[in-house]
Amino acid sequence: MSSTTHPVTDYSHKLATNRLGLWLFIVSDAFVFGGLMVSRFYLLGDRRPDLDSTLGLIVTAVLLISSFFMNRAEVSIAHGDRKGMVINALVTLVLGVGFLAGVVGVEWQLAPFGPADGPEGAVFYMMTGMHAFHVLTGVLFLIVIVRNGLKGKYTAERHWGVEAAANYWHFVDVVWIFFYPALYLIGTV
Repeated sequence: MSSTTHPVTDYSHKLATNRLGLWLFIVSDAFVFGGLMVSRFYLLGDRRPDLDSTLGLIVTAVLLISSFFMNRAEVSIAHGDRKGMVINALVTLVLGVGFLAGVVGVEWQLAPFGPADGPEGAVFYMMTGMHAFHVLTGVLFLIVIVRNGLKGKYTAERHWGVEAAANYWHFVDVVWIFFYPALYLIGTV
């Protein structure tokens, strides 16, 4: 008697395993960001860095809008709309690059302190730097799913890559929802 696996069962098993692995990664990564939040409040207490709050609001809005388009990309492919998935993923990618440009390209240049200038600099550059690294990783992930989407590799039934990218992107957005008030709103300058 030969042992064979059914392709649908095999894919279902891989999908369940991949989902578990991604969620374990997200939970473990959440501890890193949680440690940064604890550091922020331990080192700065009720003070906050002197940052441009308007710019902070703009980059936050850009990131939250990107999450909407990432959701649209995932819903599109779940309904078999490859073109909609690619377009929405591209919009998400562009907005992610815009967020990076706003934080790393503008806010880092405007900050009245450097990374080594006391606790404000250390906290600000560590929190935004770690978050920017994760956004950059998400942008690279989006490049891969857009390329694969253009090649027709996703279907309504099999689109794990898009689902994974969406979950990761939403996680990074949720982290910023906590970082934004901690850096720009809570405390006195």
